[in-house]
This record gives sequence, structure tokens and C-alpha cells, in this order.
Amino acid sequence: MDNLELLKKQWQSREQELPRLSYKDIHQMLLKKSSSIVKWIFLISIGELLFWTILAFFVPESSKEINNGIGLKTTFLVINIIHYCIFAVFIYLFYKNYRGIKITDTIKDLMKSILDTRKTVKYFVVYNVAASVLLLIGVNLFYYTKKEQLYQLMVENYEGYASIPPDSFTSVFFVSQLIIGAIFIGLIILFYRIVYGILMKRLSRNYNELEKIEV
Repeated sequence: MDNLELLKKQWQSREQELPRLSYKDIHQMLLKKSSSIVKWIFLISIGELLFWTILAFFVPESSKEINNGIGLKTTFLVINIIHYCIFAVFIYLFYKNYRGIKITDTIKDLMKSILDTRKTVKYFVVYNVAASVLLLIGVNLFYYTKKEQLYQLMVENYEGYASIPPDSFTSVFFVSQLIIGAIFIGLIILFYRIVYGILMKRLSRNYNELEKIEV
């Protein structure tokens, strides 16, 4: 017997010794992996809410005084209430997705749960990015309509602005606002792309595997 035939026989004997996974076994494995991913999405969304809540306590008092002085206190209060309500709805949906994916009995139900989770994450990311952009634009438009009052408040709270002439204040302030705002939104997009992007890719792989079983 030549070496090739010997290798074939060894491979066949080893193949018979390997455990064969049924569709049910694969389904349970993918169910466990998908449930873990959705659980992480739920926990990360809670962590994100806590992060922004804690960060709000570190806003300088000078910034609060400027916004209060220019008439944005009530506006920001209403915006924060609406934002937290919407955020709470998304957290509830993530939790609902997590609970739903744990009790799926069939491959079709699991595939539907994965699609629902991906859709919820997509809307969550779009909402947060769009809300940040609209808030940045809206606040700065309001600042622009109150630029004279804003200049006085900035001079009173920040010594550096006292050296800037009133006619130069508008360009200096709003260019800096644009740069800071763009960096801030860029970091948000980067965070979502890395964290939720990785989790969504894993869910997509699980979905593709389930499609093969379903077929």
C-alpha cells in the first residue's frame, strides 16, 4: 500500500471519530452566540446613557451661565427630557430584542429576531448622530441671532475673549464651534462604527449561517 492510500485510510478513520453536529446543535450554538451579542448591545446602550448623564455633571458653570443668560435654560431642559425619553425607548427595545432572542424556538424566529435587532441598532445610531447634528446647528443658529448678547456673556466668563474685537468675535467663535462640533460628531460616529459595527458583523455572520441551515 502506497503512502497516499495510507493517508486516505487514516483521514477516513479520523473523520468517523469526529462528532457530527445536527442542525439542532448548530441552531443552539448560533442562538447562544446571538443572544450574547444582543445582551452586549443592551448593556452598552445603558453604559452610554450613564456616560452622558455623568458627563453632564462636569459641564463648566461658566457654560451653564452663558446658556442661561442667553435664554437656553428651558430649551435645553425640554431637549434633555425628550432625548432621555427616546433613549429609554431604545434601551427597552434592546432589552425586548434580548428577551425575544432567548426564547426563539425555530431558526426562522431566530433570523427574524436578528433582523429586528439590526434594524433597532440602525435606527438608534441614526437617531443619535442626527440629533447631535441638528442640536449643533440649532444652537449655533440661535447663538448667531443673539451674537451681541453672546459676546458680552463670553467676555464676562472668559478672559480670553476680552482681547477679541466685537467685529472679529463672530468668525472666531463660530469657526471654533464648527471645528469642535465636527470633532465631537466624528468621535460619536467612530464609536458607533467600531463598537456596534463589530457586533453587527457578528450578528450578520450568524444570520448567514442560519440561512444555510434554513435552506
